[in-house]
Amino acid sequence: MLIRKPASQVFEAFIDPEITKHFWFTKGSGRLEVGKKITWEWEMYGFSTPVVATEIIQDKKISIEWGEPATKVDFNFEPMHDGASTFVTIANYGFKRTGDELVQAIKDSTGGFTTVVDGLKAWLEHGIELNLVGDKFPRGK
Repeated sequence: MLIRKPASQVFEAFIDPEITKHFWFTKGSGRLEVGKKITWEWEMYGFSTPVVATEIIQDKKISIEWGEPATKVDFNFEPMHDGASTFVTIANYGFKRTGDELVQAIKDSTGGFTTVVDGLKAWLEHGIELNLVGDKFPRGK
């Protein structure tokens, strides 16, 4: 997804939980740092997960391991030629499932990260908090 902000700003949106909470989780226990275990929380669902950054390349890439059982996620930030926008790609891999369970996990991951990037775009480009993650599975549904 193209985000019309510089790579440094888009990168920081995933490093700093005070920014990330506007488009993804509701609370993070700290900034992402290589080797540091933090917790991300989705308070509306009563859910949290441990996260460890395994690689951080400033303004270019963030790699994490998260969840139980852990999978790997790479967030890649490619500056566009104008210097004012960034192409973001996210890859989630290392699933310990097979067959239909693997297919469902891939579908859930793809849908989830699409929602995250959509929310990121709205927040960074327009300052709008869409509440996409919270509204995806409303209580009472």
